[in-house]
Amino acid sequence: MTTTLPEITGPLFRPGMSGYDEEVAGFQTAYTHRPALVVGALHAEDVRSAVEFAARHGFPVAVQATGHGLSVAADGGVLISTRRMREVTVDAAARTARVGAGVQAEALIEAAAKHGLAPLNGSSPSVGVVGYHLGGGLGILARTFGYAADHVRAIELVTADGRLRRLTPGDELFGAVLGTGGNFGVVTALELDLFPITTVYGGRLIFDTGLVEPALEAWRQWTWELPEELTSAITMMTMPDLPVIPEPLRGRYIATVNIAYTGSGRDGERLVAPLRAIGPRLTDDLRMMPYTDTHAIYSDPPFPHAYAATNALLTELSADAAQAFLDATGPDSAVPVVAGIRHLGGALCRPGPANVSIDHRDAEYLARFITGPETDGTAIGDQHDLIAKALSPWSIGHSPTFLYGAGDRAGEAQTRAGYTPATYARLAALKSDLDPANLFRCNRNIRPA
Repeated sequence: MTTTLPEITGPLFRPGMSGYDEEVAGFQTAYTHRPALVVGALHAEDVRSAVEFAARHGFPVAVQATGHGLSVAADGGVLISTRRMREVTVDAAARTARVGAGVQAEALIEAAAKHGLAPLNGSSPSVGVVGYHLGGGLGILARTFGYAADHVRAIELVTADGRLRRLTPGDELFGAVLGTGGNFGVVTALELDLFPITTVYGGRLIFDTGLVEPALEAWRQWTWELPEELTSAITMMTMPDLPVIPEPLRGRYIATVNIAYTGSGRDGERLVAPLRAIGPRLTDDLRMMPYTDTHAIYSDPPFPHAYAATNALLTELSADAAQAFLDATGPDSAVPVVAGIRHLGGALCRPGPANVSIDHRDAEYLARFITGPETDGTAIGDQHDLIAKALSPWSIGHSPTFLYGAGDRAGEAQTRAGYTPATYARLAALKSDLDPANLFRCNRNIRPA
């Protein structure tokens, strides 16, 4: 494949060239794109030219900004690397931001904070803003404001025909793009709502092994009558026995409750009192914090690593469901699991803009299971299936956003389960119209009808 494309101004890489390995590397290290050509896009016209070139030659197109969600890696074809497209423009009067395809959450948070505003970001500051929104965007304040994708104002998208389009709410393609990953083209920029938030009451409560089960049961009951202004999650895991882990946590099976509340510190203290009554905490750092510090609420690993994950959307978290979750993911599990449950409801249950492709909004909880990657045949995938089966009596499907790794499971049936039959049929029909050759298939793929 040629690397002489005069219409593209950004750098080009092919296997064996200096810089190729660095360009294809991403946050997810279990899978790596191995394209025949990498286009280091500098702007939308580079993206448009790269897509046009790939379509002309029948090459599949993959896209990567940070690589957090990578699980279906390109083998050949064209990879469009958008990490250089990092423009952020804030319109404080309109409370909006325009972000390029390579912008990470941390950069948007900092830019918005200068104007007393905040985006609806997720837990990790290094996640790409565009990829996060294309997956739906389940943020740290999700119960208060709903899905981040519901607050997108405009999308700039290059489709399989090489056209750069500007999409706005009400457009059929606008709704199809949000919630489906990169199935309909390459997003070059988004315009997003910002919110007048400067501080949050939040942080973590961490409980030792003997209090894991009581913590889960107390959190389960505690979530029944919370105001929408409070979004929380609980995670159970065995911490690695490594020097990088603080001594009180190293090697221990723990439960962590994550809190984000948009009200006052006094009300926050009152609301979390039942959780503190569970017992002694290994960590209790709940406090009023500047919005720029909210990455500490989840303290996601900042370094690239290998992982695989699946999830289940639950209609309820009964005592039986919680016990089934613990039994399937506890320290005696065949495969080490980071097992988390997020409290949904609130604004997440309300309908979004017309045709935005986020279904199962009636779910009250999201159960997530994160493991290491495949290392011995299908052991990891089998473990994922066992956990999902244990929760099946309460499950109504899963969220495509939190399917990571285990790419051998990324078939049509798995993708369909993320949507209602009517939504999937609509998306597949639109895909047939706009991308009949399935150019954009290095993802949890929606196949042309």
